[in-house]
Amino acid sequence: MKYILVTGGVISGIGKGIIASSIGTILKSCGLRVTAIKIDPYINIDAGTFSPYEHGEVFVLNDGGEVDLDLGNYERFLDISLYKDNNITTGKIYQHVINKERHGDYLGKTVQVVPHITDAVQEWVMNQAKVPVDDDRKEPQICVIELGGTIGDIEGMPFVEAFRQFQFKAKRENFCNIHVSLVPQPNATGEQKTKPTQNSVRALRGLGLSPDLIVCRSAKPIEMAVKEKISMFCHVEPEQVIFIHDVSSTYRVPILLEEQGIIKYFKQRLNLPIDDQPSDLLMKWKKMADRYERLLKVCSIALVGKYTKLSDCYASVFKALEHSALAINHKLDLMYIDSTELEHSTEVENSVKYHQAWHKLCKADGILVPGGFGIRGTEGKLQAISWARTKKKPFLGVCLGMQLAVVEFARNCLNWKDANSTEFDPDTKNPVVIDMPEHNPGDMGGTMRLGKRRTVFKTQNSVLRKLYGDETFVEERHRHRYEVNPELTHCFEEKGLKFVGHDTEGNRMEIIELENHPYFVGVQFHPEFSSRPMKPSPPYLGLLLAATGTLNAYLQRGCKLSPRKNDSYSDLSDDSSPEKEFPISETS
Repeated sequence: MKYILVTGGVISGIGKGIIASSIGTILKSCGLRVTAIKIDPYINIDAGTFSPYEHGEVFVLNDGGEVDLDLGNYERFLDISLYKDNNITTGKIYQHVINKERHGDYLGKTVQVVPHITDAVQEWVMNQAKVPVDDDRKEPQICVIELGGTIGDIEGMPFVEAFRQFQFKAKRENFCNIHVSLVPQPNATGEQKTKPTQNSVRALRGLGLSPDLIVCRSAKPIEMAVKEKISMFCHVEPEQVIFIHDVSSTYRVPILLEEQGIIKYFKQRLNLPIDDQPSDLLMKWKKMADRYERLLKVCSIALVGKYTKLSDCYASVFKALEHSALAINHKLDLMYIDSTELEHSTEVENSVKYHQAWHKLCKADGILVPGGFGIRGTEGKLQAISWARTKKKPFLGVCLGMQLAVVEFARNCLNWKDANSTEFDPDTKNPVVIDMPEHNPGDMGGTMRLGKRRTVFKTQNSVLRKLYGDETFVEERHRHRYEVNPELTHCFEEKGLKFVGHDTEGNRMEIIELENHPYFVGVQFHPEFSSRPMKPSPPYLGLLLAATGTLNAYLQRGCKLSPRKNDSYSDLSDDSSPEKEFPISETS
């Protein structure tokens, strides 16, 4: 097993996750089996109880793990399925060690950070690195480990010490450290500054780790003189200094890394049995990145949510929309709308925001209402859903978005004016959305209906069933504590809102579709978590197709996108001829 540790310096949030994912993509393109682990030094057991403004979205895995959004990057880039134990937190490690202490495993000993906590980290990494994550169920050969935060953080010290010890246990030829650092460029001088990187590398070395590669992040391409300066003062060869500047899309990052000789370096440093040149997979990434930058046609989608101040709050939703837009040769114009601003206010400032928000909503080609928790902003979401339904705008509701679509239909089509979810009004006379007692025991963390579950289609006359390839069932990831009241569904179906998908027992409503509407779909699950750059999520693809007016043509063609000969992923040419309207191949 080869281990690649990715650490960060100067500031957090400079793209360690994308760089770790890109390194894994490059090695996978060389024919190696790659897995990934994310270490978060916070004491929380998992990310499930975070506000999205703390660390961005909560990403959900097949096994129900609520984890950091970087694991979503790993899955999308590497096309793998990870597990909750691929996300290590300080809370998990301490809980593991304390449980062993209570069990008597350390009987007679004083339990300390060194060696007990550091040993637990190393054992966890070695055990989890062996778990298969590909469809072939073979043991991985490379484990990319991302250490969250920055070097010098007091909460990350035990993990740094664990890897200081681990580099000797794994042996030099099996362990490599990549340090990602910021090279700022103050506007006052316009000069790219290397001192923060020098200080960060010095701090890393002082803790016992020496970087094998220094990846410098910057807003603009870095000059050769800066590279030579970093090489000299950080005690590495010039070819061990890699530059990644801000690019138009993250698809470009693996290409930048490969162009700077990273494959040759890894081959020599880790003694890997690979060729110097990547396989066709990386070439497909390059073509995809090239085509992304050449797209001319635009499709605008209004995302109506309550966490719109930080784009990471809807990272997977954005990526799923982007994958689908790219598949149909369109550039995505995603307009974030704060749902509270759609609610009428008499205040002058809020009134301006109110009109601006409605202007965005009205000009959008399609409307998306994602998941969320809490009553704030729900009335604005209901207004957006009503607009989409009455004006026949393509609409997709995910999780809470589907539940609110049911509430809106009950109020305005069934004339149940007080219809609501018991999450927002426990005493409503028409509880069209109710809680699931077995998933609401009082504890907040890890108690929802989580992970991959099966949804069975009730009828063949379903748009979503056709988009999924006419399968009898699909398996998607869930994260919810409330559901549509199954006792009232017959009232909705009589008026045209069909519940076309349910769970295997037939008790839980999973998919809604509205009759006589271009595309009005709601799903209880989160299909964005399973979307991949070359395998877009069917519900999101349907929204983009409907928003561009091509859904009916797509369905008439048997839901198959135009294939390209000898290409198992995409036709990545920029051919605008009719037969190339849909670039992804049938096998995708």
